[in-house]
This record gives sequence, structure tokens and C-alpha cells, in this order.
Amino acid sequence: MSGGPLGQSELERRAGVLIEALPYIRSFAGKSFVIKYGGSAMSDPALQQAVITDLVLLKYVGLHPVVVHGGGGRLSQWMRRLGMEPRFVEGLRVTDAETMQLAQMVLVGSVNQEIVALINRMGGRAVGLSGTDGNLIVARKRQTPGKEAVDLGFVGEVEKVNAGLIHLLERDGYIPVISSIGVGLSGEPYNINADTVAGEVAAALKADKLILLTDVRGVMEDPADPGTLISTLDVEQARHLVTGHAVKEGMIPKLEACVKALEAGVPRAHIIDGRREHALLLELFTDRGIGTMVVG
Repeated sequence: MSGGPLGQSELERRAGVLIEALPYIRSFAGKSFVIKYGGSAMSDPALQQAVITDLVLLKYVGLHPVVVHGGGGRLSQWMRRLGMEPRFVEGLRVTDAETMQLAQMVLVGSVNQEIVALINRMGGRAVGLSGTDGNLIVARKRQTPGKEAVDLGFVGEVEKVNAGLIHLLERDGYIPVISSIGVGLSGEPYNINADTVAGEVAAALKADKLILLTDVRGVMEDPADPGTLISTLDVEQARHLVTGHAVKEGMIPKLEACVKALEAGVPRAHIIDGRREHALLLELFTDRGIGTMVVG
């Protein structure tokens, strides 16, 4: 290993970091943490390496991370490559049969397996899942938002999450990696917003935390001004931001996911900036944390 010996002050600083983390590690040991992974943290190689390292470390110190991932950007790229133009209605992707087939190929066959392989390569033990595996995510067709009737196709919303399957994998030392594809009662697949899936999984697991990695610092009073970050919200404030149209489309499913998880008994939910290296460790194991925390 290259580099000279560390100075005494640097050694003491590193020891201080571990000491600061100790009470959090002790408190969180054996608890489930649902982490929605997407955005720059999934597309930038350096950030991707940091997130995967964090996940493996969490497992080794006794926590149970459960990963729910998106991949909408990758799906849109493939659609355009094949001459298909992505179309959205109030933030939801219109998903016809051809788009649904491509979504399964990209999210389940490509993105999911890449994340699993990276975790395994870093010394973790990951298992990739979609909603069809063991009826993990039972879904129904999502009704059109708004007043005008628009058929969104195979866009779903979660009816039930098979928490037992996830707990089984956790107990056996695995990190479940879940793609946001659900299955209907007749076996038909559904494309579901990944933030929504993460909130439903956290609710079903009665997780200790829901953490959503995103490409902004958190919830802001003025999205154009990073200095207006809201550090803490309660459920009623989060609902008001959504119903009062005070947040943009991308933040709406995130806040709704937080509310869903908290209403089911999850103590805290966090919306944090996945563009910061080791954002998960900063949020979980430091006194100040980062981003926006939503509490009951």
C-alpha cells in the first residue's frame, strides 16, 4: 500500500469518527433499512463505488440494508435507441406492452444484476429480486391521476409486499436488491415508481429507516436555492407540501413514500443527496446527518 505513515492527529481523527459511529451502530444492529438507490449515485462510477461500499459495510456491522432501485434514465435511453419516445403523465411513464417488456429487460435483466454483481465483488452477499419472485410485490393497475382519463398501460401500484421473503434473506446474511417491477393477480407485470416501492417495502418490513437517495440536497422551500433546505419535516408538513403543490413532480412520490412508511410505523424517513460520497454513512453514523428527515 503506497503512502507514508499517518500523523498522530490524523490517527486520532479517524478514531474519533469510529467513536462517533459506535452508539448508532449499537442502536441500529439487527434493524432493517430500506434504501432507494437511483439517480447520479447509480450512474456515476465513483458514487456507485461509494454506495456499494457503504451497503457492504452496513451489513458487516450488523445492519440489514434492503435495496430498492430505479433505472428510469437507463430505460429512457434504451427506448430512444429503439425509436420509442418516452411519454409521461404527471410524472408516471406511459407503459404499453412493448415498453413493459423493455422495462423488465433493463431493470431486472440489466440494472438489477449489475448492482448484485458489484455488491458481491465488494465482499457482500446480494440476491436480486423483482416483484414476480415469490410474489414479492403484488400489484394492481394504477388509476389515471388527475381528471382526464389517460390509460397509462402497465403502470401499477402496490397491493402487498411479501416481507417474509425479505426477512428470510436478511437472516441468512444476504442483501436483497429489488427492482420496481410488480406482478398482478393474473401474472401480468407492472412498472411501479421505485420511490413508491421503497416506501411500501419499508412499511411491510416495519423498517427502522427509509432512506431515499436523490439528486438534490433534500426538500427545499425554494428548489432553486440550496440554502433553503428543510432539515426536518413531520408527516402533516410533508402532506401539505404535496397537496399544496409546493414541491416538483420528482419530489412528490418521495414525500408520499415517506408518509406511507411513517404511517405504517417506520420511525424516520430520510431524503438525502446521493451525489455526496458515502452519503449513507454520513446520514446514519454522524451526529448531524444530511438532507431532510421526515418524522411522525
